[in-house]
Amino acid sequence: MSDKVILAYSGGLDTSALIPWIKENKGLDVVAVLVDVGRMKDVDKLVERALAAGAAAAEAIDAKDELAQDYILPALMANALYEDKYPLVSSLSRPLIAKKLVEKAHEHGAGAVAHGCTAKGNDQVRIEIGVRSLDPSLQILGPAREWGMSREELLDYVAERGIPVPLTKKSPYSIDENLWGRSNECGIL
Repeated sequence: MSDKVILAYSGGLDTSALIPWIKENKGLDVVAVLVDVGRMKDVDKLVERALAAGAAAAEAIDAKDELAQDYILPALMANALYEDKYPLVSSLSRPLIAKKLVEKAHEHGAGAVAHGCTAKGNDQVRIEIGVRSLDPSLQILGPAREWGMSREELLDYVAERGIPVPLTKKSPYSIDENLWGRSNECGIL
């Protein structure tokens, strides 16, 4: 495997912690890739945060138009709803994110891609199936499934390394947002 990994970077707690964790535990250089599907504000600050966390490189990809044309529009035309009532907010963006990760892995000569999905949900499956279908030779790392840290431990981990994240133990929410919608987790709103 190459000594580089492409990280699906959101700028949040988990993916900010993944950068030093991958370097320390896997010995790989991390290229942080922000795939902007309409949720990212202050993209330049997120790139800076990735670099401050220790990424060898960080870049943003504007994928909003592609998400709208190739994913949201067909879903609208198909009336795609989960259980006939929930819009496919997060799940629509994951195949596109996987596609962009594979493209960047090829561009950077990386032998692996990584994501911050936990073992709790389907996002890990969506990302990994997308990557595997496009390039089965790429190794996939899901460190959030390995490290066993709680939200509080993650906050301590990034604080010990001087990584600025916009969360506190009193406000631990994780928000996933794109052009199509928004979902929140990690606490009562």
